Amino acid sequence: MSTAAQVLAIVIAVMLTSVFVMESLLYRHPKLYPMFLTKPADFDAVRLWTVNMGWYNLTTAAALVAGVVLVNADQVAAGHALVTFTAAQHTFMAIVLVVSERRLWLNALLEGIPALVLLILVL
Repeated sequence: MSTAAQVLAIVIAVMLTSVFVMESLLYRHPKLYPMFLTKPADFDAVRLWTVNMGWYNLTTAAALVAGVVLVNADQVAAGHALVTFTAAQHTFMAIVLVVSERRLWLNALLEGIPALVLLILVL
């Protein structure tokens, strides 16, 4: 796996960790209302989904980091598989996001473009 792919995988992992913090810990913050299309009246209803999606993003970040670590520990096939799957998964999820809610097109681009670039780099 190229150095560029490894660096991008780590950058995406950092982004996903930031999203984890926003979704699982800070989802009630007023500055995040537009990002998540929420309002205070929604908090109790969306808590389950936002917290779970946050943890999903954190474990996905961990998979990217684990993939890079494995590649550098001479477990190239395993590391490559983790990074490739995760890049494909987030590319697909970005498409699902924009199809299911067009107002989240910017979120979909921020998720999908780096993932697609990573997928191209690893393939």
